[in-house]
Amino acid sequence: MPQFFLNKRLIILLVSVIVLVALIGFSLRERDSITWPEQFVKDMVGFGQSLVSKPVNYVSGVVDNVQDLQNTYTENEKLKTRLDELVKLETKVRDLKQDNSELRGILEKKEDLRSYNTIQGTVIARNPDRWQELLTIDKGEVNGIKSDMAVISSAGLIGKVKSVNEFSSTIELISTNNTKNRISTVIQSKQDINGWIEGYDTDKKEILVKRIPNDMKVEKGSKVITSGLGGVFPKGLVIGEVNEVKPDQYGLTQTAYVKPAADFYHLEHVMVVERELKGVKTDEESDKEGEEQ
Repeated sequence: MPQFFLNKRLIILLVSVIVLVALIGFSLRERDSITWPEQFVKDMVGFGQSLVSKPVNYVSGVVDNVQDLQNTYTENEKLKTRLDELVKLETKVRDLKQDNSELRGILEKKEDLRSYNTIQGTVIARNPDRWQELLTIDKGEVNGIKSDMAVISSAGLIGKVKSVNEFSSTIELISTNNTKNRISTVIQSKQDINGWIEGYDTDKKEILVKRIPNDMKVEKGSKVITSGLGGVFPKGLVIGEVNEVKPDQYGLTQTAYVKPAADFYHLEHVMVVERELKGVKTDEESDKEGEEQ
C-alpha cells in the first residue's frame, strides 16, 4: 500500500473534512425542522449566552444607574443655585415694585410711557404683491382704532396702523421699505442708545435702525425696544436684537441691522396698542387742527 494510506492521521483529517463539508451542506438546506444534534448545539449555545449576558447586562445597568445618579446630582445642584438666584430676583422685583408704587403715589402719577391697552384683531386680507408691506385686520373706528397706533404680535412690534375704515384697518409693517415709516427706538446696552427705524433690508431681512451717534458703542445681541419718545408708540415694545452695526457713508452716524423678534410672514392674530399717556401735539398737528376749525 502507498505510504499515504498508511498514515492514520492524514486519513482521519481527510475523513473529518469530508464529514464537516457534508454537515455544512446538510445544514444549509431548506428544512422545516432541524436535527437533534443541531438542536442540542443551539440549546447549549443559547444557554451559554444567557449565562453570560445576564451578568453583563446587570453590571451595565448598574453603571448606567450610577451615571444617571451623578448627572441628576449635578443638575440638582445647578437647579438649586438657579432657584436661589430666582428667589433673590423675585425679592428684588417685589421691592422695586413697592418702591415704584410708593413713589408714584407721592407724585400722584398714574401713567407713564409704558402704559397701554391692546385691541385684539384678526388678519382678514393680505396682498401677495405687497406681502411684506401691508395687511388688513377686522377692527376699525367702531373699535377705537386710530391711525399711527402701534401693532404688535405675541413676539413683538410688527408695524403701525396706516389707515382706518369703520370696520377694518390697514396695517403697515415695519418690513416695508418706506423710509418715512420712522419709529423712535432704544438700544439696550450698558448705556441706552437712541435711534430711528428707517427702512428694511429685504436681502438680510433685518430692520435698519439709523441715526446712532458714531461715538456710541453698540454691541451685537443688544435688545431693541420702542423708546416712547415719538409721541405715539408706548415705551418697551420689543423690536428685536442687533445683528450687525455699520457706519454710514459719511462716517458721522451708525446704522444697526436688527433681527426682528416677530415673524412678519406668518401673521393671523395681532394686537393694536392704545397708548394711555397721550403725546404732546406737534406744531404741524396743531396748525392742521386750527385750519380744520
